Amino acid sequence: MRKLWGGAFAEDTDGLVNRFGQSIHTDLHFWQEDLIGSVAHARMLGAQGVITHEEASVLMRGLEQIHEEGPKNLPQDVEDIHTAIEVRLGEIVGEVAGKLHTARSRNDQVATDTRLYLHNELIELFDLLKKLQGLLLDQGSQFRDALMPGWTHQQRAQPITLGFHLMAHFWALQRHGWRAERLFELANYSPLGSAALAGTSFPIDREATAHELGFIAPIPNALDATSDRSYIMDALHVCAGIMIDLSRISQELVLWSGREFGFVSLSDGVTTGSSIMPQKRNPDMAELIRGRTGRVIANWVTLATTMKALPLGYNRDTQDDKPPLFDSMGKVKDAIKLVHLMLESATWNLERMSQSVWGDFSTATDLADFLATTGVPFRHAHEMVGQVVRGCLERGLVLEELDAARLREIAPDVPASALSVLKPGESIRRRESLGAPGPNAMQRQLEHGRRIWESAGFGKIA
Repeated sequence: MRKLWGGAFAEDTDGLVNRFGQSIHTDLHFWQEDLIGSVAHARMLGAQGVITHEEASVLMRGLEQIHEEGPKNLPQDVEDIHTAIEVRLGEIVGEVAGKLHTARSRNDQVATDTRLYLHNELIELFDLLKKLQGLLLDQGSQFRDALMPGWTHQQRAQPITLGFHLMAHFWALQRHGWRAERLFELANYSPLGSAALAGTSFPIDREATAHELGFIAPIPNALDATSDRSYIMDALHVCAGIMIDLSRISQELVLWSGREFGFVSLSDGVTTGSSIMPQKRNPDMAELIRGRTGRVIANWVTLATTMKALPLGYNRDTQDDKPPLFDSMGKVKDAIKLVHLMLESATWNLERMSQSVWGDFSTATDLADFLATTGVPFRHAHEMVGQVVRGCLERGLVLEELDAARLREIAPDVPASALSVLKPGESIRRRESLGAPGPNAMQRQLEHGRRIWESAGFGKIA
């Protein structure tokens, strides 16, 4: 296996050692970032007189040719992407390729590549989050009046609407976008020029390479620059958080698409069949998102465990920081696209959802609130409504079936005027506090969400 080192070694390393330490196959994820960083470094070396302008131009032309060729021409019998590119560069431009590594180390090089890769991935992630938010916003408006149950403890709680429920996911995604933007800024500092750990004696210009690569500034301490992997852990945490919320949406789609609920039908394009049961329409994509969330969470734990107690300075342990990042970013992007596709193509059974609220006693709180408006202390109102619920259950009734005579029989102290609040639709119409599902409150929330969504980026959490 070809390496960038070995002059002091009398014997070659064992084949198992070579294979165990090789990272070229995963490194190919950021082959372009390695080229971009190398072009900036070569240009800076020429500008500073560390190498001649002619040599810098030759190096940059060779690197541009590698970019045009793509990764297919890069050698695979090497340790890593840095070696692959330098070997291929040597085949193109000759011995001058050996000058590219002047005043840098693979330690600052890989840190630069990873930050550039993360920047590109986050830009794509921002776009995907915005698109899913846009769909939720549209469906929140479309289904703002579609009655459905609301749950706490997975027990019927209060009536809500489908639009109200979907908008809850909109705001969760807004927080994830905000976190990802903070990460974008946090990772936007350049380690290039830090070399192995203590900088270099060559007269390099770290500000120039940082500016060319789009970084805010160089990282002030070379040892910190080559040791830091906190930005990758932050990225893995952001990915895990997004997947957790996508998993919650997926779980709802799994439950609601079953016959027991019958709230939604997922399209043929996002479901699969059974090899033995012809009638089956399985929500496999939702289930896979739910399952793979565990792997994305595990990726964060994996790197956190790797970094625990590592002393400052580059350690080979951190070679394993990138596969979890590549894996998590790939999974979260695919999961967002799949959730978008599932929701976009779903058929909602609005009548079934509305009917399911009937008879579930979920307007009991409205009755207690009504009594409180008449001057009854809420705790006493709560007890009175509990007696009403018990009386209905004993008689085989539901709240919506109560009339003045039955109400007087069960709870003589509750006025007949309270009957109007027991209908689920009326319950929703009365809930107009900020963030509630009432018509006016939902209009305000949708307008607020639209303003947030149409603004650039994720500058506000709410």
